This record gives sequence, C-alpha cells and structure tokens, in this order.
Amino acid sequence: MPPAVLALTAGAFGIGTTEFIIMGLLLQVAADMHVSVPVAGLLISGYALGVFVGAPVLTLATRRMPRKTVLLALMAIFTLGNAACALAPNYELLMAARVLTSLAHGTFFGVGSVVATSLVAEDKRASAIATMFIGLTVATLLGVPFGAWFGLMLGWRAAFWAVTVIGVIAFAVVAALVPGHVGNGDKPISLTEEVAVLGRPQVLLGLAMTVFGFAGLFVVFTYIQPILTRFTGFSEAAVSPILLVFGVGLAIGNVAGGKLADRGLARALTGTLAALAIVLLGLAAVLSIKILSIALILLLGIAAFATVAPLQLRVLEAAGPSGRTLASSLNIAAFNLGNALGAWAGGVTIDRGFGLPALPLVAAGITAIGLALALWSLRLDRASVAAAACPAE
Repeated sequence: MPPAVLALTAGAFGIGTTEFIIMGLLLQVAADMHVSVPVAGLLISGYALGVFVGAPVLTLATRRMPRKTVLLALMAIFTLGNAACALAPNYELLMAARVLTSLAHGTFFGVGSVVATSLVAEDKRASAIATMFIGLTVATLLGVPFGAWFGLMLGWRAAFWAVTVIGVIAFAVVAALVPGHVGNGDKPISLTEEVAVLGRPQVLLGLAMTVFGFAGLFVVFTYIQPILTRFTGFSEAAVSPILLVFGVGLAIGNVAGGKLADRGLARALTGTLAALAIVLLGLAAVLSIKILSIALILLLGIAAFATVAPLQLRVLEAAGPSGRTLASSLNIAAFNLGNALGAWAGGVTIDRGFGLPALPLVAAGITAIGLALALWSLRLDRASVAAAACPAE
C-alpha cells in the first residue's frame, strides 16, 4: 500500500483509540463522576451522536478545501478534544469534551476512505479501505486494552492524556506522508450534486444496513467490562487481556472483510452480517463459561470487523463519483449511529431488568435487521438488472 494510506492508518489508530477507550474504563469513570454504569455508557452514545452530526456538516463545510488540510485540521480537533476529556471536572463537561472530539471522526474516515481508494487500482479499493481501518483494529487490539490497564494503574484521566500524545504523533505522520495534491485536482462538485446522493434509495439502504448491522456489536461491547466481571466472573485485571483477544479478532476480520469484498461484494456483505448475528447468538449461549466466552469474543471480533469494508464499499459504489465523499462520511456516521443505538439498547435492556446475559440476544436481533436490509438491497439490484435486460416494449 502507498505510504499515504499507511499515514491514514496512523490517524485512524488515534481516533479509534479515543472512541473505544472509554469501554475499558466504564466502571472507573462511573465511580469518579458519581453516575451509574448505564449513564456512564451514554458517553459512548454521546460520542457516536457527535460523529453522526459532525460527519455530514464538516464534510460539506470542507468540501472545497485541500484534502490534506482537512485531515490535519481534524487531527487537531481530535487532539484538543482528548486533552479536554482529561481535564474535565464533572460528567457534563466530560460529555461535552467527548462530543467535541467526535466531530473529527466521521469526516476523517470519510475523506480518508476517498483518498485511500484514489491511490490504488480499482480492484484494490476494498483492501485500501481495510488497510486504513487497520488503525481502528489496532486501536482496539492495543489501545483499548492498554487504556484499561493504564486507567486501572494510574486513573482514567491518565489514559486520555496518553491518547492526546497519540494524537500529536498521528498529526505529524499525516503531515509528513500524505501528499498535498491528493484530491486537489478533482473537478469541484456543487453542493446540490453532493447532497443529491441522499435521494438515492440504495445509498439510504446502505446507510440503514450499516446502522443496524453494526449496532449489534455495541449492545455487547459497550458493557463488556461489567459483563465479564459481574456475570462471567473474571477479575477486573483480566479484562485487558480479554480485550486484547477481541482486538486480535478485529485485526483478522478487518483484513478478511477487505479481501472478501474485493472478490465479491454481495457475498461478502450478506455473509459477514450473517456470521456476526450467529456469533452473537453463540455468545449468549456460552456467556457463563469462561473459556468458551473468550473463544466467542475472539470470533465476535472477527465477524464484527469483517463487515466494515463491505459496508463502506457498498455505500461508495451506490453513491457514485459525484457523492462519494459525503456518502463515505455519512456511512461512518451510520457506523456511529449504530454504536449509539447499540449502547442505548444495551442500557435499556439492563434498566428494564433483563440483565447482562440478555445483551447478546438483543444484539443478534438488531444485527439480523441489518442482514435483512442487505438482502433487500441486493434483491433490488437484481430486479434493476433484470428490468434493464428486458425493457418494456
């Protein structure tokens, strides 16, 4: 892969770390801020909703700016936001800092996806997206377990200071390796043409399948610390190594999803979503058995991130050249709306008294909705092809 794609991977690592780090610190943040665990979980929902709002707004606001300038500005917002999280004196300001940080997320991945695919051959586009998203998987593989350990040893604020340092390093790498001319020679697209992508049914279906397909993961992953400690019976010290196992699964799934999508997008789309729903059902069945829970958490990581490249590429293809930047950012926003939906659904499940063991079952049901939407979208594709082959006389 070109060095510029690897630089985007570094940026994705920083942004991914700040998104997920809170999950390994949920109990510590809840205790320090004097709120319940479900209320602390809303810090994940708040971040995700910030991405959902920030992605289209910042994408449209920066659409005529040089792509490298946009990426650097977003990394600066990310870095300052994490410093604000570390300094937040109360829950309300911590939430505000999380939302500020989140504004950079969707546009970075959206613009980054377009830049990455523009630097490689057409048959390598899904792999280029997957390469950039390796930063996100490494963030979960190393950043989140390290954050959980760091927070346990030195306090959750120290973990956010560490992420701030990561942001500074990522900024420097993007500045050094991403060429300044990337995307600058593209013909400017009018605001009307860009926004028109929202009128395409397949784009809207693609965004919806991303929301529901990925939400299932976050029903479980948002509350992974209390699930492992309060139900499965692991100690708090065991959470970091188990998250490391999950991160290994993410890394495997991310690469596998990119390769599958390059070979056949339709099969990759339905196959990965079906696999994720099945793994979630399996996790529900073995959650009380420690060794089997670890094995299913590894499979959960593989299945979850195998969906990422197919879902992102599906929306890019449905959008076409005129709307690809906005559609790409909107799909990142859709991933995060799914995160928010999953965290909210998990909190409601707990508050209604169903308990932690019910979370994987709820998650599987939500992911199954994403699979149904994917099957519907592909059926519309086939109907469209058939209609074109046999036009009415």
